[in-house]
Amino acid sequence: MRLVVPTSDPISLVKTWIAQARRVVALTGAGISTESGIPDFRGPQGVWTKNPAAEVQATLQNYLADPKVRQAAWRSRMASPAWTAQPNRGHLALVELERRGKLHALITQNIDELHQIAGNSTDRIIEVHGTMRRVMCWDCGQRTAMADALQRVRDGEADPACRSCGGILKSDTISFGQALVPAVIDRAMTAASEADLLLAIGSTLQVYPVAGAVPLARKAGARIVIMNNQPTPMDSLADAFLAGPIGELLPAICVA
Repeated sequence: MRLVVPTSDPISLVKTWIAQARRVVALTGAGISTESGIPDFRGPQGVWTKNPAAEVQATLQNYLADPKVRQAAWRSRMASPAWTAQPNRGHLALVELERRGKLHALITQNIDELHQIAGNSTDRIIEVHGTMRRVMCWDCGQRTAMADALQRVRDGEADPACRSCGGILKSDTISFGQALVPAVIDRAMTAASEADLLLAIGSTLQVYPVAGAVPLARKAGARIVIMNNQPTPMDSLADAFLAGPIGELLPAICVA
């Protein structure tokens, strides 16, 4: 078990670690986006907690097999609060971390692209679960803008098909039962192994393989800072655990 360094001022301690670090890797989960009005999935107010049918829609086998599931999924996409959400202070703090030349990579489990909207460089962002802002054809693999597909739904197509081949369109995200992209996961794990400081931000650290980035970074010698509003299975690996709103914690440690 790795003991958290005792201190009466953990914010200042982590801020010092960031100042000393050369390669900070951030791993972000749903907790950074909830403060932008995007609910998580399994929390008390989570999408799947409040609407179990939404989890059915997120299962690939159900989505591909049942037109009614797809129609419900398109209606849910239309109503997503992510379309009007804006980056919060936590997102902007990671932009500042990059501006300072500290951010080596930003691994995100989120699909909302708020990191890009905030201003982080796309070449530093590793989206392990894809993006909701694109659609992909399950048959021919063509990728197009989600906004175009949603406009077709508004115009009366309950289950729009691929205009190139007639195949099934889905959000360009990783559904339950869908394989992750090996090259993306490899890139995320390589980045974690190169870190000298890893910030795990707003993630339950229960979804693998990306949760494995934490022990991988620890094994490679990185300091680990976990920021979450509840305990995680990785807390014993942390050098520091910061509890509280991400939009307050991140600016406190990232802004010089």
